[in-house]
Amino acid sequence: MNTINSLLEKIENAKALDFGTILNESIELFKKTWLQGFLLQLFTIILVMPLIVVLYLPLIGVLIAQQEGDTSGFESFNGFFVGMSLLYVLIVIVGVFVFAAISVALNAAFFRIMKKLDYNEAVTTSDFFFFVKAKHLSKIFVLMLASFGIAILAALLCYFPIFYVIIPLSYFSLMYAFNPELSVGEIVKASFKLGHKKWLITFGVIMVASMLSQLVGFLLCGVGIFFTASFVYHPTYFIYKKVIGFKRTDAIDEIGILSE
Repeated sequence: MNTINSLLEKIENAKALDFGTILNESIELFKKTWLQGFLLQLFTIILVMPLIVVLYLPLIGVLIAQQEGDTSGFESFNGFFVGMSLLYVLIVIVGVFVFAAISVALNAAFFRIMKKLDYNEAVTTSDFFFFVKAKHLSKIFVLMLASFGIAILAALLCYFPIFYVIIPLSYFSLMYAFNPELSVGEIVKASFKLGHKKWLITFGVIMVASMLSQLVGFLLCGVGIFFTASFVYHPTYFIYKKVIGFKRTDAIDEIGILSE
């Protein structure tokens, strides 16, 4: 278990990382994780479908109103929103935040799956839902609000700061995945510390990984992006691994923990 002080100390004393090594190791691990990466995209799509239905619900109402009345399209649209605007906005806002929280939970679980496959451990589909529990979702929800607030503040400052904070923000779910015992404030602090310390290499390797995933996905007739999109998570995983590392528990220790 990492404490905030030990995390910050490891980040502060981190050695320089090699861009090529990070990228090569990411490619090698992706060969093991591509199927789980596809499942991550699939679960995300299934999750977003109800939200899409809610977003298109007003348009369905307008079409029904046009079919049943003689009003113009504009009048139907205006009349529909007079009675539904507040309720619709509330439903959409709640839906977006719920979707975002569960999406972060799935991403955090995927990082744990990556670690298991990296160390040749067995994984199951249920591993994706490790953080989809009340005790985790409540903290993830607050973490997501913090992320949203930081992004809005950065955007208000003439957009330039957003290019800086986007890197620390990319470590939020990763930091939570391996340190769920930390408070939201500590996760934000550690993520910004790591993002600041390794900003340049993180930005560069994420850009390259993103371009590679899109290029390969395009070459695979477009649908391949569902299999390659998760590749962008791998470089940050290896940066975390090399800077902070993992305290592995051997089989004897695990037996002892389970028997307590």
